[in-house]
Amino acid sequence: MNKQNTPVDPAALRRKVAVRVLPLVFVLYIVSYLDRANVAFAKLRMAGDLQFSEAVFGFGIGVFFIGYLFLEIPGALLVERWSARKWFARILITWGIISAATAFVKTPNQFYVVRFFLGVAEAGFFPGIIVYFTHWFAQGDRTRALSGLLVAVPFSLALGAPVSSLLLDVHWLGLMGWQWLFLVESAPAIVLGFVVLRWLADRPRSARWLTQDERDYLEGVLALEASAKEAAGKISIGQALQLRNVWLLVLGVLIANSGGYALTFWLPTTVKNLSGGSDQQTLLYSGLYYACGIVSVILSGQSADRTGDRKWHAVGGMLATGLFLCCSVIPGQSFALTMMWLCLTAFGAFFWISPFWTLPTLTLNASAAAVAIGLINMAANLAGYLGNHATGWLRSHGYGETACLLFLATCFIVGAGFVSLVRVAARRPAQVLS
Repeated sequence: MNKQNTPVDPAALRRKVAVRVLPLVFVLYIVSYLDRANVAFAKLRMAGDLQFSEAVFGFGIGVFFIGYLFLEIPGALLVERWSARKWFARILITWGIISAATAFVKTPNQFYVVRFFLGVAEAGFFPGIIVYFTHWFAQGDRTRALSGLLVAVPFSLALGAPVSSLLLDVHWLGLMGWQWLFLVESAPAIVLGFVVLRWLADRPRSARWLTQDERDYLEGVLALEASAKEAAGKISIGQALQLRNVWLLVLGVLIANSGGYALTFWLPTTVKNLSGGSDQQTLLYSGLYYACGIVSVILSGQSADRTGDRKWHAVGGMLATGLFLCCSVIPGQSFALTMMWLCLTAFGAFFWISPFWTLPTLTLNASAAAVAIGLINMAANLAGYLGNHATGWLRSHGYGETACLLFLATCFIVGAGFVSLVRVAARRPAQVLS
């Protein structure tokens, strides 16, 4: 049969696109999250060598998210109107260089500047990925593709913890282990920047690995979806701010993520203080925590798809995180029992994220959801600054692990309270594409 007359198999085309696009993007997101969070592993040695207080680290970790907010929206626009391939390559190479520069900071101000510009460098990546997926995946496939990315967060940290534990003991060329940690873990970002330039295609029409029929079919499907959205009309930011569900989702993620980001960045310090073990043991325990997170993300997605429920999966995950954190500070228990509670905490902390991010599209019309997602994402990143700065302040003012963990637990529980008030239409099982 003539190739021009061969119909396109949509299922085969979806698989072909997924196999080509998703693995590379997954690796990029692993590197992205590790390069922003490895300061938590380096802190075990870096703080003593540089005489940085807990408040210095709290502000330095948090200021990343202020820088992140600067280019978040412009970055997404550049992917849409310019080139995802060139923009992602720029992001990867510059954030790799800046991350490596962290190895040479000497003063708190230098630390703040490097962390701020690391946030600026990474800013357009995640929103850019969301836009990039709209160039390749139809609406029915996009949620599944995005949820797969969330596994990269605990995976990157579970992988990064044992690797970092090895690097902390390296003393080459007069540099300390924590310096090598930043240098080695930043290198993949720079290398991948050049890989992206060669490998990534901006849109189906520029993908040489698709046939002409496949390009035309996919572009046609995506164009029809875009036209339907335009026909549905738009809603202004002012109109979105008048919607009850928007504010509940914004406040819910702002408060819960204040606990979530602080828990991620301060976990090695917390585990070391509670266990009294070596830095290597601390990072291995931290890796176990994140391994539980990997299982949680997978099970959460499966359960939410099977039941059709998103709201109570999100609320339940937040509540479980807060309650298990409270259990971890019960006086007189062994560290083994404490670590069990922390592993259960990890299960809750990663369980709620995927269901939560589907709530805007379930509770708002398409136009309102588009505006709300931008506002919610800004609140989620602002939480990274607030939670880490607050935790650093508590520690520098003499508050111990019990007080800090109870503060984080409260964030999750209050966040769950706001999300529980979100109004959702009658529950129905999600459609699963064949």
